[in-house]
Amino acid sequence: MNILSRSCLAACAVFVLAASTAHAEPEPTALVDQQHCMFCHTRDAPFLAPSFQQIAERYRNVPDAQFMLEHKLRLGGKAHWGDMAMPLPADRGGPLSAEDAHTLVQWVLSQ
Repeated sequence: MNILSRSCLAACAVFVLAASTAHAEPEPTALVDQQHCMFCHTRDAPFLAPSFQQIAERYRNVPDAQFMLEHKLRLGGKAHWGDMAMPLPADRGGPLSAEDAHTLVQWVLSQ
């Protein structure tokens, strides 16, 4: 194998590795803003609530977690992390459709 072939092979391996680890969904900015998510959460550090990365680590591989988190987004819910419960939709920016809840949870779990 010549040096050009090795370089090409190495470049392809780096590209495949980068593509397989870069799985985060693009942020649904309008929904995040509408629901005031950043009032309590950040992407990578706990604030008033767990970070999106902490949520993803905890629930990414849990069966039915997607459904549970969507339900919690749509209706609010009891605290699973510390003392702060998920506020009711009326307190965070209004009702959230099932589709929008799904989009937000998909994004959070991709962190």
